[in-house]
Amino acid sequence: MKCPVCGGKANGKVGVDQYYCWDCCVEYRINKEGVQIFELAEDGSLVALDPQNEFLL
Repeated sequence: MKCPVCGGKANGKVGVDQYYCWDCCVEYRINKEGVQIFELAEDGSLVALDPQNEFLL
């Protein structure tokens, strides 16, 4: 599986349909609505990234 952000292959499964990319350090979920991309905050919480932000891709 390739990362939807960077296309890297260094991905690990961290939950049900939830993955972490070691290349660009984002976490993402794949579900029937599409892909949700998250950034890990300093406190360990997930912060959703705006898919409309062109600077993220």
